[in-house]
Amino acid sequence: MAIPIDFYFDFASPYGYIASTRIDEIAARHGRTVAWRPILLGVVFKTTGMGPLPSVPLKGAYSLRDFARSARLYGIPFQMPKVFPFNGVAPSRAFYWLQDRDAGLARRFAQAAYHAAFPGQQDITKPETCADLAANLGVKREDMLAALNDPAVKDRLRVEVEAAIAKGVFGSPFVVVDGEPFWGADRLDQIDRWLQTGGW
Repeated sequence: MAIPIDFYFDFASPYGYIASTRIDEIAARHGRTVAWRPILLGVVFKTTGMGPLPSVPLKGAYSLRDFARSARLYGIPFQMPKVFPFNGVAPSRAFYWLQDRDAGLARRFAQAAYHAAFPGQQDITKPETCADLAANLGVKREDMLAALNDPAVKDRLRVEVEAAIAKGVFGSPFVVVDGEPFWGADRLDQIDRWLQTGGW
């Protein structure tokens, strides 16, 4: 059985959000599964020396235009959050805590969090918002709130981010197919073709 496709993303990444709406369908078309892996670009940027696209001179205005244009291309509802960039620590911790219990539930939470942030204008940096999203999926709010402050959960996220950087992950979305890395939502069509042909 083929190993899962690794899908690295930051909850604060508009391109990560766009990719999150397509990656599972692309993988399924080729009989593959996807391992969702949230990361923190703020930590990655300390290694790369980069920063959030909207804050980069010249690139900033273009990126804001391209986020919306890319979403329109694929028919994905999109609106920039009122506060951006934002910190994806809380939803990332929530994800990994849920993943240890039910990978499918964690993926549904990630999708809900992305939709809450980008079309929904909700502040997913707040533990309360994450708890509400989890509650909508049948998770007890108090359990989620406790998990977000659990040192073991905090450490789990740190380990996952460090492991991603060690594997060469430097952006969001970042997809690895059988050892082949692809960076960016605009690489999903290449990923589709790569899976179809076996690579080139």
